[in-house]
Amino acid sequence: MAPRPPSPAAREGVPPETARPATHRAQHQGPRPASDPGNPSWGYRRIHGELAALGIKVAASTVWEILKDADIDPVPGRELQTWPAFLRSQAHPILAADFFETRTLTGARLYVFAVIEHATRRVRILGATAHPTAIWTTQLARNLVMDLQDAGATAKYLIRDRDSRYTAAFDAVFHREGIAIVKTGIKVPRMNAIMERWVRSCRAELLDRTLIVNQAHLLHALREYEAFYNEHRPHRTLRAAAPLRPLPQPIAKPCRIDDLDIRRRDRLGGILHEYRHAA
Repeated sequence: MAPRPPSPAAREGVPPETARPATHRAQHQGPRPASDPGNPSWGYRRIHGELAALGIKVAASTVWEILKDADIDPVPGRELQTWPAFLRSQAHPILAADFFETRTLTGARLYVFAVIEHATRRVRILGATAHPTAIWTTQLARNLVMDLQDAGATAKYLIRDRDSRYTAAFDAVFHREGIAIVKTGIKVPRMNAIMERWVRSCRAELLDRTLIVNQAHLLHALREYEAFYNEHRPHRTLRAAAPLRPLPQPIAKPCRIDDLDIRRRDRLGGILHEYRHAA
């Protein structure tokens, strides 16, 4: 990359009549760099503009071919994609995983591992333990892969944070199935926002309202909440449907509220409520 030439006033032997006007630079700026200002790589358009500023006449296509022959990307940053755009375009094959902890009545700390599908919002609570060892997490990864195969779900990406509980053996289980591991940034929970939002719902709707006695009681409560979340709880993203239950057909004939027969089913002693219209 050639440096910018000095200003006409600093060059010796340059007649005043040949000095460039102040508006010349604005007319020949060319495109902006393909990447952010902190990236030193320039695109072929930027290089072409710098050469033109030096008085070197060369076609932009020639600069493109020279960079291409040298195995240099002529348009750096062309394939860069923002994180929200990646999530929107690849929602169907994306899984998100996370660990979160809770406490029992005795003060014991238990760790829960769950996975959610971005497209369907279906959640899978894979297990809970007081000691999440490498062998335990790897076995949960195998269980998840088998569940996905049984359900006929296709996944290409698994978003997770940089927790030390995710070992190389854990990642290897997904790599063998062609699922790429996407790590979130350090202290950037919004990169795994859908999973984090589900953890918040689980705490607000279940864990903060339940006195957990032990690990068996926690697993029972989580299984009930998983079924409630997947089969009944409406989701705004799914237009009020549930991940495993489509919206019911609307009532054909007009009727009053008093004519409807609404039945309520309580789960976990009344912590969760399901409402259905009796046929």
